[in-house]
Formats: sequence, structure tokens, C-alpha cells
Amino acid sequence: SPLLAVCFAASCGIPGIALLTLGVNPLTGALGAFNIFLYTCCYTPLKRMSIVNTWVGAVVGAIPPIMGWTAATGSLDAGALLLGGILYSWQFPHFNALSWGLREDYSRGGYCMMSVTHPGLCRRVALRHCLALIGLSTVAPVLDITTWTFPVISLPINLYISYLGFRFYRDADRSSSRKLFFCSLWHLPMLLLVMFTCKKSVLEKEDKGDLPGGSHEMAMEIRLP
Repeated sequence: SPLLAVCFAASCGIPGIALLTLGVNPLTGALGAFNIFLYTCCYTPLKRMSIVNTWVGAVVGAIPPIMGWTAATGSLDAGALLLGGILYSWQFPHFNALSWGLREDYSRGGYCMMSVTHPGLCRRVALRHCLALIGLSTVAPVLDITTWTFPVISLPINLYISYLGFRFYRDADRSSSRKLFFCSLWHLPMLLLVMFTCKKSVLEKEDKGDLPGGSHEMAMEIRLP
């Protein structure tokens, strides 16, 4: 029943926010509370009202890695926003390609999705954000989050998903959408793995004096045996 669903959701959400706030830090708890609100009160109702739901849903998906960053550093800085940006852009080729093969189901269910109401826009947005992943990967070393090897090593996989995004944009069929969707499943973990491998050392940042406030203590703890 709706009452049981609400009670179960509250029994998970309220302790979860409390644990994040008290056990991690208030910033991470606030982001968790905001994401629950965004998902339940904005994204879900918008599914039957407007294609804007896809953009709102992308924000919902981008917040968890930001929470991971704030949990580790206690700050909402460039690294957090870059991780969120990567997840935000990745979701458009991932979901738009998935929704393309489910257009009939979405239409029968009364859901307002780009693939149903704006098929041309659906393909353009997917391609646009495939290309955005190349730009975001290039920004990472500029923000001193990774070394310059990251955009170089990640370029082939970013170019490949962009190529599939172009094929989806051009062909507009189930075959191209499936290829783009399945590529997105391995693209994201591989991109993040490469990013992790090429990340800048915390100690190196401390030596340069680039650490945000509150992170010097963390770096000192890392130095201790």
C-alpha cells in the first residue's frame, strides 16, 4: 500500500541521513537529504509532466559521487563538481539510448520521455554529452585533480562512445541505440578507473600548498605510519 511504501522509505531515509550527518559530516548528510527530495518530489512527478525529468534525473545521479568526495574531504570543491559533471553527462547517452528501445512502453505508460515526444532531441542530446565527456576529461588536469595522462589515456574510450553516439544520432534505430547503451555500461567504470589511476597524490598537493582547508590534517594522518 502507499502507506507501507512511505513508512519503509522513511525508515530507510531518515536513519540514512542521520548516519551521514553524524558519522560522516553535515555537508554529506545535507546532500543526501537534498537528493531524496529531488528524486521523490521533483524527478518522479516530472516523468508524467515534462521531458525536463531527464535533466533533473541526471542531477540526481550526479550527486552520489559528489557525496563521496565530500565524505572524504569535507569540502565541495572542483573535484566534487568534476565527478558530478562526468556522471551527469554520462547519463544522457546511457539513458537516451536505453529509452529509445522502450518508446512504445513509455508512451503506453504516459511517461514524457525525449525518445517519445522529441526523438530528434533525444539523439542530439546523447551525442552532445558523449562529446562533453571528452571536454570534462581534459578539464581534470587543468583543475589539478589528475595528471595529464588521464585525458590522453581516456581519449580512445571517449572517442569510441562519441562515435557510437554519432551512429545513434545518424541511424536512429534500435541497433545503434543498443550498441551505445551497452558501451555506456563499461565506459563509465573504465573511465573512473583510469581517472583513479591518474589522480594527483594528496601528499603532492600538500607539498604544493593546494589542499583545501581541513585537508592538511588528513594529509598529516596519511604520513603517519
